[in-house]
Amino acid sequence: MVSKGMTEGPTPRRFNWDTYGDLKSWGRGLMVSTAAGTFLALSGAFGTDEMSLPMRFIYWIGLMVLGTVWGGTVANFVFGGEARPANLPLRVLITTLGISGPFTGVVWLANRIFMGQQIGLYQSAYLFLIVALISLVMTVINLLVERRAPPETEGPAAPPRFLERLPLKLRGAEVWAVESEDHYLRLHTSKGQDLILLRLADAVAELEGIEGTQVHRSWWVARDAIADAKRGDGRATLTLKDGSEVPVSRTYAKIIRDKGWI
Repeated sequence: MVSKGMTEGPTPRRFNWDTYGDLKSWGRGLMVSTAAGTFLALSGAFGTDEMSLPMRFIYWIGLMVLGTVWGGTVANFVFGGEARPANLPLRVLITTLGISGPFTGVVWLANRIFMGQQIGLYQSAYLFLIVALISLVMTVINLLVERRAPPETEGPAAPPRFLERLPLKLRGAEVWAVESEDHYLRLHTSKGQDLILLRLADAVAELEGIEGTQVHRSWWVARDAIADAKRGDGRATLTLKDGSEVPVSRTYAKIIRDKGWI
């Protein structure tokens, strides 16, 4: 009778195994259902006060845990992993009915086993309303718990792969620029210069993570390395912190103007 909280996911209206496997979300749902089951057992709700306390715990917590499994599956299908879906009230209603219909049969069977009840048609309708009410309440509670859960924090970003290529004497330096010289690249860094064997196109791909851009077919420059920028005769020139002058080709001029570098 419990709907697992909805987790974020990109695919609407479709069973999402990534969401289904979100152990943290399932853990929160189980904690909520166990707490609710404990409260219902202690209070002897809905006529279960005639049962012994241990049996009430088995009855209520067992039903609530089963409800979490079934409710989580139904909720994941209805909400499709969307944290803030459209038509939220309608989806909550559909989730409640999807849980309550089949789960009424589970409660009917549990009542017969634990309390020996013989439930007729009228009592079955009343039982469905009780299951639907509890399902609705738990669906809303779990949804609120999920929305208030702290967001997942990502670990620190991995350093750019290019830094692993730095010669030993340049390790730990800031990369200011990369200049193509035949089949080699001249590295301009805060610890000096050196050559490595690599294509500029491969270097540019591995420099992702450092704010910079290619400014010439033979040059990649880091934003923080620019000490001065000059424009004249229709061309621009960047001066790096080490005094190197970098030509800016017409192809890349608009890119760096849009970035506000010149």
